[in-house]
Amino acid sequence: MADRGEADGLELYDRTAARTSRAVLGAYSTSFGLGTRLLGARGRADIEAVYALVRLADEVVDTYRGPVAATELDELEEQTRRALTTGFSTNLVVHAFARTARRTGIGRDELDPFFASMRADLSVAEHDRASYERYVYGSAEVVGVMCLRVFLAAEGAGEPDAETLAGARALGAAFQKINFLRDLGADSGDLGRAYFPGLDPRSLTAAQLADVLDEIGTDVARARAAMPALPLRARCAVAATLALYDRLLVRIRRTPPATLARRRVRVPDPEKLLVVARAVAATLAEDRRRAAPTPSPSPRTAPVPPGTAGPAGATSTPTSTPASTTPSTPTTTTTQGAPAGADQEAAR
Repeated sequence: MADRGEADGLELYDRTAARTSRAVLGAYSTSFGLGTRLLGARGRADIEAVYALVRLADEVVDTYRGPVAATELDELEEQTRRALTTGFSTNLVVHAFARTARRTGIGRDELDPFFASMRADLSVAEHDRASYERYVYGSAEVVGVMCLRVFLAAEGAGEPDAETLAGARALGAAFQKINFLRDLGADSGDLGRAYFPGLDPRSLTAAQLADVLDEIGTDVARARAAMPALPLRARCAVAATLALYDRLLVRIRRTPPATLARRRVRVPDPEKLLVVARAVAATLAEDRRRAAPTPSPSPRTAPVPPGTAGPAGATSTPTSTPASTTPSTPTTTTTQGAPAGADQEAAR
């Protein structure tokens, strides 16, 4: 009989699967890993499981790309679908994901479009507007929804409302589009793909880049508007990751379009740590501000009309005060805000 130590039943297998997902995240992404550390133990493990499955599919279509890549992706999808029903898989990453999905409400509504987008990477080299939007939805927006379900389940919350769902989708879309810009050269030169419709990565213009950045800005604004609905730990994690994205966007804006097509833009790790610390501090400060009770207005004593008795029986006597001949000087207050910053290496 196998020695299970202190583990009973499937506990050892479950823990091994969770450690495998954590190892996948640790090997592939420093930025996303920083955000997950701000979550509680349950939420962190579940986000790691989501990331690991997404990364596994991404490796099939981006790294392996061999003659049986389509078959491998089909098998991975079938394993995942089956595990959603049974709660078990011999694939440790799939097993961890299935446990997370069954606990948090992730299902076929998220999985089917995700695998459809992964499959498109094996056959679609250039996108039009319709296929681009389908791809971003399946590869990124539904991943944002998966993460949202994890955040809410970790706090025992119910189903997200429409605005929060829209924010999660927008956040995923923004992250993916930034990834497209960051990896413009590799996607075009190594993989032969052009994701942005009507845009040739080899001849990207400043005007085209500005249009893409405006599109990302719209997504980010929609995501920020939904953040107050998140639990505090999740809000800190999302704020940190979004700040890293913002920092990456700053670098992308400063990079000439021709350079983007040749060199991958990134944020140095020491800078990432500083960005995350500032984002978390700002989020916690904002949370304290929102939670602080609104001070009651100070009671005011009604003025005593001339010739009437005051509080001590005294009589108020009108006096004449000459108008001041000194002109008032306006006071100018300057408020300085610090720009947010960001980068992430989420799987696509």
